[in-house]
Order: sequence, then C-alpha cells, then structure tokens
Amino acid sequence: MAGRSTIDLNALRSVAAVAEAGGFTAAAERLGVSKARVSLDVARLEAQLGAGLFVRTTRRTTLTEAGAALLQDGLEPLRRVEAALASFGRPRGAALSGSLRVATTADHAAHGLARALAAFGTRHPALQIELRSSDRVVDLVAEGVDVAIRLGWLRDSSLRATRLADFEQQLVASPAYLKRAGTPRHPEELAQHDWVALSLLRRPLTWTFVSARGERCEVRMTSRLRTDAAAPLRALVEAGAGVSVMDQFNAEAGVRARTLVRLLPDWALPAGGVHAVWPPGRHVPAKVRAFVDFYADWLAGAPPPR
Repeated sequence: MAGRSTIDLNALRSVAAVAEAGGFTAAAERLGVSKARVSLDVARLEAQLGAGLFVRTTRRTTLTEAGAALLQDGLEPLRRVEAALASFGRPRGAALSGSLRVATTADHAAHGLARALAAFGTRHPALQIELRSSDRVVDLVAEGVDVAIRLGWLRDSSLRATRLADFEQQLVASPAYLKRAGTPRHPEELAQHDWVALSLLRRPLTWTFVSARGERCEVRMTSRLRTDAAAPLRALVEAGAGVSVMDQFNAEAGVRARTLVRLLPDWALPAGGVHAVWPPGRHVPAKVRAFVDFYADWLAGAPPPR
C-alpha cells in the first residue's frame, strides 16, 4: 500500500510499547509521553497500513494478526538495530534511565531482592524502579512487568528465562513441636507426623529424600493445614503446627532465630532455582539485561560488574 515506505519510526515504537506493556496507559508511561500521543501514533499507523493492529477490551489490549506480523517482521529488526546502536560508545555498567518494573513474591522481596534493587538503583540514579510483590504468578505482559524473579520450578514455557542461582529445600519444625511429637530420625517416620503443606507446589504431600549414600526414600504425608505462600507457612511451622519443607532462605533464618530446627540434614531434597523471567520477544532491554546480571552476581556473593 502507498505510503508504507514513509512510516514514522516513532509510531512503530509506540506500537511496540503497547504490545509489550499490554495497554496504552502503561505504554505511555514507559515512553514518557502522553496516552493521547500513543493513541494518535497507533491510529495513524493503522490508517496508513489499512489494518487494525490491536484488539481493545476493557481488561487488556492485544495484537491482531496484522499487528503480530508487523511486530515480528518490522519492529523486532528495528529494535535490534536500536539496541546495537545504543551499545556503541556505552561502557559496561553505564547509567541507565527510564523505568524498570520488577515482580517477585513478598517473601523473596523481603529476604534479599529489595536490598539488591536498592543497590542497583544507587548505581543508576536516573532509573525509576518499581518493585511489585505478590504471591500470585503475575501476567508480565498484561501488567507491564519488565522482569520477574521466581523461585522453584518454571511452568510457563512461553516466557524467556535464565537460572540465576540454586537453593536448597530443608525439612524443619519448631522446638515446641519436636518436644511434643518427637524428632524423626528417618524420612519414613514423617508419614506419622503432622504436616503443613504449601499448596503452590505441584505435589505438596509427596517428597523424595536422597541420603548421602544414595538411598532414595519417597514419603507420602498427610496434612490438615495448608497455605499458599511461604511467609504463612513459616509462621504456622514456628507456631508448632507440624513439620514442613521450606526454601533455605526461610529455613536458615528460622534456625538462626532458634524458632526452627533443621531435621534430617543427611537427607537431601530436590534443589530449587532462582529464575529471572521476562516477556517473549527477541529484544531484551538493556535495563533488564543489566539488572539480571547484577542480581546473579548479588546472589553469588560476587562483586557486581561495573
């Protein structure tokens, strides 16, 4: 169609921002312009191409087939070129600007991510950072999240992800519970104990232990108490409700505070992972790459790259 060769590149950037943020308001915030400007850019491009690029509902904005084709065939090459041009003359660790929205669980935010983001923000004073904490799995595209930090095992294969670190899972109980119910000496004995289950897990009642000698023992627990988040799980176990498995961050904090006792330390449970995940697409923004690298070094205890 005539006129396609003179498409405004800023309009293309607006389309990309709406697609990534999942809405016009969030896109305007990312670009630092008004919502009206973004809407006008998209409307003009739709008129120029003779095709609608988005389906708009009261809940979210999604790409049409034509919009998806444009994003794949036209915008992504543009973004890669922009990223390459931006990298010239820019030293590693150079200050970033714009906004960065990071999501994780409330528990992980309190146990370390908040401190890491504070340090990252000090290094990049022109970058606006928003930390969103929720124990539900957020929709990164619909909610305009740039990167999420998730613990455990990933389920959504449509997202792009990298594993930043591993963590142990540890069996724990409170001193009061152990005084009342006794201390288990073998995984098989756990079936006779009260169990506090974390319902977020795929199999919250079935656990496989491996001894230092390679012996495997699968145990099926019974549970009267369940919760869907790590913080209340720890609170229930500390209150003497029963035995449970926790990530090492919570377990070790409780052991240090003497509110928890680690059980069966010679038996290992499957390790979990700390993952950074971000929306699909070929282009990874520099701010996301920089933070993911920074947090990986933070978790490893190494000095973050400058």
